[in-house]
Amino acid sequence: MNLLDVTGVCVDYPAPGWRGRPRRVLHDIDLAVRPGETVGVVGESGSGKTTLGRAVLGLVAPATGTITFDGKVLGPLGTPARAEVSGLIQAVFQDPYRSLNPMLTVGRTLSEPLVLRGVSAADARDRVADLLTGVGLPADAARRLPREFSGGQRQRIAIARALALEPRLIVCDEPVSALDLSTQRRVLDLLLEIQERTGVAYLFVSHDLSVVRHISHRVAVFHQGRIVEQGPADPVTSSPADPYTRRLLLAAPVSDPGRQAERRAARRRLAASEPTTKDAA
Repeated sequence: MNLLDVTGVCVDYPAPGWRGRPRRVLHDIDLAVRPGETVGVVGESGSGKTTLGRAVLGLVAPATGTITFDGKVLGPLGTPARAEVSGLIQAVFQDPYRSLNPMLTVGRTLSEPLVLRGVSAADARDRVADLLTGVGLPADAARRLPREFSGGQRQRIAIARALALEPRLIVCDEPVSALDLSTQRRVLDLLLEIQERTGVAYLFVSHDLSVVRHISHRVAVFHQGRIVEQGPADPVTSSPADPYTRRLLLAAPVSDPGRQAERRAARRRLAASEPTTKDAA
């Protein structure tokens, strides 16, 4: 049984002004995530990938289609079905400098969801210490403010916060794109280690095909609000069938300047051969 099923989902955004027609940004999306699996969602800016993550989190409501989690059909935030699984679906967002409240200590940030669930203060402190050590930070980091940490450390704190309620699915929305390359690799390895230890599943949203290849079991490629290719990570990211996926692959940087120039030229040829339509958001 799949943990998450997205079936026939379309999402519309309101047009500017009260007289405009809504703009469709996702078109008939079908996607599944199994327990303990990572499904990478990859595409350029405007492809609709972040909108999918927001729909799974309940932040936007589908115009049509269904989102099912562990057999329950979910509505937007505030509906009873969504409230039942609120602790089981969590998120890690892109910007580690904006996703943490700068006025709260790390301990307060991590303990708040636990206390709201009825965990005693003493047990919450112990749990916070376990969460911090579980993401490679010292337990005494709980006494410090976010500004005292680097970007990579802040993203580890955000991951610890997502893990606080022992979720079964984490939506990772560009979680490493704001980090330097060496820090990216460490955070990705941390996510893989957490998955092996806890069995959590990830819906991993990224514009970077090489990042998605590193962490994903399966990949769905988004272009203009549609899935143009999906399947196991290795064939999709090494020998893609769709021209758009090939273009994404050619966009990945390589160290050899000559090869890089060849890849840029090949990408331009592929882009020129595609029909031009308005991108999704």
